[in-house]
Amino acid sequence: MFRSRSKDEKAPTDKVTADLSKQPRDPEAPKGRPTPKRSEAQTQRRRAATVPTDRKEAAKRQREARRSDLARQREALASGDDRYLPARDKGPVRRFVRDFVDSRFAIAEFFLPMAVVILVLSLFGNANRSLQNISLLLWLGVIILIVIDSVGIWIRLRKQLNERFPNEPKRGAIAYGLMRTLQMRRLRLPKPQVKRGERP
Repeated sequence: MFRSRSKDEKAPTDKVTADLSKQPRDPEAPKGRPTPKRSEAQTQRRRAATVPTDRKEAAKRQREARRSDLARQREALASGDDRYLPARDKGPVRRFVRDFVDSRFAIAEFFLPMAVVILVLSLFGNANRSLQNISLLLWLGVIILIVIDSVGIWIRLRKQLNERFPNEPKRGAIAYGLMRTLQMRRLRLPKPQVKRGERP
């Protein structure tokens, strides 16, 4: 039990240590990464110093960052700057769809003014039966015209998108364009970047 080990028992451990000593040691092995440059180390220290320590400060900074992002986004919606637009408005496909819609007259963009006129006629129609009939016919005519115009825009827009952007994803682009036709031109966001009649 207390006897010394034989030479045969000592041999395996000697071989293992000999093998380990023969392997070359990588000088970067302890860290596993190169030493950062002085400028990088300084920027990391500054960043660590500016990290807020309490929750109130962190929330305040987050609110300020969100406010600046929203301001930048509003400017982009006015100017059409693609870098800061919301995700639904970004990309060359969406820009082309906006320009395609903005360069044309669409019946759907006059829906709100026409709806107000028809509503006024229907209010006076309670006293006058003929005015009520006219307002109902106008409603029907406006809806039919908007549907026909929207189908025409859908066909032309799909053709143009397939010609100009054969390899780009176009999912939701036509619906995006049709929704834009329902807004009055001056109220559209992002703001129109082309004049009427100016083809994109």
